[in-house]
Amino acid sequence: MELLGPLVNGAGIILGTLIGLFFSRIPERFKETVMSGIGLTVILIGLSMSMTSDRMVVILLSLLTGAIIGELFDLDEKLNRLGAYIEAKMKGSSQSDSRIAEGFVTASLIFVIGALAVVGALDSGLRGDHEVLFTKALIDGFVALVLTTTLGIGVIFSAIPVLLYEGGIALFATQIDRFISESFLDLFIEDMTSTGGLLIVAIGLNLIKITNIRVANLLPSLITVGIILYIYVQLQGLF
Repeated sequence: MELLGPLVNGAGIILGTLIGLFFSRIPERFKETVMSGIGLTVILIGLSMSMTSDRMVVILLSLLTGAIIGELFDLDEKLNRLGAYIEAKMKGSSQSDSRIAEGFVTASLIFVIGALAVVGALDSGLRGDHEVLFTKALIDGFVALVLTTTLGIGVIFSAIPVLLYEGGIALFATQIDRFISESFLDLFIEDMTSTGGLLIVAIGLNLIKITNIRVANLLPSLITVGIILYIYVQLQGLF
């Protein structure tokens, strides 16, 4: 079952959020310090991921082309509108004063961007091995718990884009060997990990309020990195 891993990952986020609701009444100053800790940890994770590839030209061009596409379609605004729509639908609940939209957007970006999401989904689709996504479910569940204490119930809705993203990759992976060689796939994972790592650094900087980077507008770089890498490989004659 190719979708078992993505389903468990989504369930982990939901469970972590529900548990986190029990700790949401902690004092505001505790929440601020916890959020700073999360931001610093996210930056550390992103920096370690960004060092995966040494093809800096590919990473730079991927970010540039991804940013242009993202700005043309204004993905950040659309994602925030979706979060605001969800928040408006919950106005009558006891969580109406919580930062539902912010929780949804922030959690979605953290859980979707990263090597574990792609590698785990590929393993689920290619080999029927869900171990990576099971591990990611535990990690995401804990992160969802902590995020919920500061951002509220909105975090739970991030399970939807995670399921769609990982599920789509897993289903595509069942046919990927027809189009992409294993050697190219390895290079792609390296460059995608580095690109995603830089986006995660941006999320961390936003969390500790140093910057206000429109990270969602950089998301197309996770797709353009494959195109740029293919051109780079052809020019270099690697395969």
